[in-house]
Amino acid sequence: MPRCVAFLRAVNVGGRTVKMDALRAAFEALALAGVETFIASGNVIFDSSARDLAALERKIEAQLQKSFGFEIHSFVRTLDEVAALSMHPAFDAAATTQVIGFLRSAPTPQALRTIADMSTDVDRLQVHGRELFWFSDHKQSESVFSNAVFERALDTRSTFRGLGTLRKLVAKHAKR
Repeated sequence: MPRCVAFLRAVNVGGRTVKMDALRAAFEALALAGVETFIASGNVIFDSSARDLAALERKIEAQLQKSFGFEIHSFVRTLDEVAALSMHPAFDAAATTQVIGFLRSAPTPQALRTIADMSTDVDRLQVHGRELFWFSDHKQSESVFSNAVFERALDTRSTFRGLGTLRKLVAKHAKR
């Protein structure tokens, strides 16, 4: 069974508190094996025989809604995909901020134009499949670009993780 990672949007921010043991239990209720959490920002690692990850995302979201009473978007990738993303050659080693945004699907041509228009000399955006690479010369908190800005501009949901977090997650869980 492949090892997978569910990146959850807006967990343990804005008053939407989820205890990690309750989160693990919600995933185990879906008959997912080897469930572990990684830091309290909504990263869940598990084994799954599911072939359709989009369907699995919907199942996870329905379970989390049932368990916690509010909507939590889920973006599932295999651990191998996450490992490849964390080493992607697009990363700008000189950038202060290096972040990957996980999207439900690859952006449409219109969305790609919108993303290109959002890119600046300070905040550089690159799309690779279902991921958005964001490099900035500023700290994430100082940038005019953000996940909220992105979601409003494209009328979509996404979740972002720092490169360091992804590399630590892969280092810890890829050896299993």
